[in-house]
Amino acid sequence: MPTGDSLPPFLESLAPDSSVPYTNALFPATEGIPPVHVHWWPCKKVGVSPSIILLFIPGNPGVIDFYHPFLTAIRNQDRSGTLAILSHSHIGHDPTVEDLAPAHHASSNYALPFQIRNSLRIFDALSTYFGVNTRTVIAGHSVGSWVALQVLKLRSTAVSGVFFLFPTITNIARTPNGRLLSRLFRPPFPRIASQVARALRLMPLTVFCRLFPQYPIPQARVLLSFLLSPSSIFAAMTMANDEMISIRELDVATLDTYRHQIWFYFAEKDDWVDQGRETILQVFRADPDTVKVVHGHCDIPHAFCINHSEELAAECYEWLISGGFV
Repeated sequence: MPTGDSLPPFLESLAPDSSVPYTNALFPATEGIPPVHVHWWPCKKVGVSPSIILLFIPGNPGVIDFYHPFLTAIRNQDRSGTLAILSHSHIGHDPTVEDLAPAHHASSNYALPFQIRNSLRIFDALSTYFGVNTRTVIAGHSVGSWVALQVLKLRSTAVSGVFFLFPTITNIARTPNGRLLSRLFRPPFPRIASQVARALRLMPLTVFCRLFPQYPIPQARVLLSFLLSPSSIFAAMTMANDEMISIRELDVATLDTYRHQIWFYFAEKDDWVDQGRETILQVFRADPDTVKVVHGHCDIPHAFCINHSEELAAECYEWLISGGFV
């Protein structure tokens, strides 16, 4: 019986650190897709197979170190002892594996179809190894919600639920931030920005933290590490350009079909979602009780993982309880 208290065999351990409750690991290159950074939180109970796995798909930039306080907080609340959590980075975004992956400079390698394939192969590995007695819930943040929606559509019988956090799943280019920034994501700006960022190598962390005073020091370190990686910047901006092009009309059919399996968390004001919130809610207007929607506190922004991990973790764990997953 596969157990959830050890690292699954399809992952390769990286830099063991006994001070954290998760394992730094690598999902190796498969199916023509390069390796990606993952975090694995095992079950609290020893020797048991997980009854539920929470698979987390990040926003953009898809650097999972931003999210470990959030996911650790979910695990800390778990009383079942049989919850396991896996988060994965987007291809090319995470400087942790920069030296372990071959160079992939073509824009198509960072586009959304490739990122969907990345999430699918990880989802499939979990499903194959742990089997039908382990349910999988997917949580996606921002564009990670759009990727999660594609996984739901393509693996509907194996997905038990989806948590959409600040979901950018419709017409992102028409949002205030999309209109403001979309031109900066087009060539040649990703290449230029990735090279200009090299100048940050000369900046001490203390000075960098003054530029981002709202960031706790651990999160500032993650941001600085990302900005010091030209390849990560290029990958994230290239993917952002594809988001502007590809995320258009809302997939009403999929949301309507699986309305009983989905949860939404919206910010009070979100310039990456904007009117998309009303477009999404309109799908469920005729029967609002069939979908679970939370309108967040005014102080919790789109980038919740910087300072509001505990609040979102409490909400997500409540969803796990109300959905009968734990």
